Amino acid sequence: MSFRARLTVASAVAVAIAIAAACFAAYFVVRGELRGQVDRELRARQAQLTRVFPFRPGGGPPTPPEPLFGGAGGYTQFVTAQGLVLRPAEEAVPIPAGRSEREVAAGTRSSFLSDTALANTHVRVLTAQLEPGVAIQIARPLGEVDRTLHRLRIILLLIGAGGIGLAAALGAGVTRAALRPVRQLSDMAAEVARTRDLTQRVAAGGRDELATLATSFNTMLEALEESVGAQRRLVADASHELRTPLTSLRTNIEVLARGEGLSAEATERLLADVVAQTEELTALVTGVVELARTQEEAAEPPEDVRLDLLAGEAVERAQRNAPQVRFQLEAEPSVVRGVPRQLDRAIGNLLDNAAKWSPPDGVVEVGVHDHELTVRDHGPGIAEEDLPFVFDRFYRAPSARGLPGSGLGLAIVRRVAEQHGGSVSAEHAEGGGASLRLKLG
Repeated sequence: MSFRARLTVASAVAVAIAIAAACFAAYFVVRGELRGQVDRELRARQAQLTRVFPFRPGGGPPTPPEPLFGGAGGYTQFVTAQGLVLRPAEEAVPIPAGRSEREVAAGTRSSFLSDTALANTHVRVLTAQLEPGVAIQIARPLGEVDRTLHRLRIILLLIGAGGIGLAAALGAGVTRAALRPVRQLSDMAAEVARTRDLTQRVAAGGRDELATLATSFNTMLEALEESVGAQRRLVADASHELRTPLTSLRTNIEVLARGEGLSAEATERLLADVVAQTEELTALVTGVVELARTQEEAAEPPEDVRLDLLAGEAVERAQRNAPQVRFQLEAEPSVVRGVPRQLDRAIGNLLDNAAKWSPPDGVVEVGVHDHELTVRDHGPGIAEEDLPFVFDRFYRAPSARGLPGSGLGLAIVRRVAEQHGGSVSAEHAEGGGASLRLKLG
């Protein structure tokens, strides 16, 4: 069964239950009102007889007076505390009288109402004390009430059946209209899966849950489009950057494989080039893997991180890797919200970049203050024309072409900063060198 069919059936069942409950309530309210009217008439008749009709045993069967204004009089019978039953006429049908009726006559029990059948007629009987030692029983037929209730049951049954059918029809229409946005989302998802076109969007209007769902779907498509675009750009950039060292490496290997007319010095130089190109490829592949890993780690839940402690660990690691450079850390306690592995990688890349550009015995100054980390080196600094591009992927300044690196380290830093709602910037340091600033939200 489809979701629309289940929703239609569920709404029809809910309406059917509501209609059935309303019909039952209406039936019992009307039934109570009709029977209550009969009971009130019986008690009014009993009060009338009590006032004007004294009972005299031995004087023959009493005849009740006519009711006032031609009202319903009912069928009357008298019962004594000893069990003697007196009827207005001998041929009259007797009303059942037993222990309860004798107790009412004796005054040990209060008056009560009951249903019984007399000569195949459904009657309502009131038993009340007329005077000490005598009880009166007044019976009223319920045929008219029963016929009215029977007609009411048929009417309510027809109304309930019609209401349920109408509810099912309206439920199907309402369900179809309500699920139209869901059907549009389903069609859009199928179209995207068929065409792989992530630029399509669903029209989202209003502020209800379905509009929120459409907006979330569009947000997901935008994120997928951005992710796929980033992957394509990464593959294109990586293939472009890999092409040059691979071509050079292949050429050198082919020359070494032929080995014709090569001196020992030329062979040694070619081998050194092969090693250098292999290291360059290794660094490039490592950078691509780290960039991809940074994108995957973006889905990890953030947590509170002590930026000053994380920077201290990164400084110790960088000092071991670059013993020719001296790192100075000045940090104050700073707690940021982020993914520890990503932040550690970004700080490590900033320190590695500063160490690469620092002269031997140079100093790299690291500071942590108020959710911000700065790394300042005393190297040649960054050329003015290179400042806008230092955080682009695979970008390497002309002065850096002879140095090791893949051009991805600072791109990873910018990626981490953006994922944490922050920013990264580079500027000229006063007195020479470069200052890189990582600011986190």
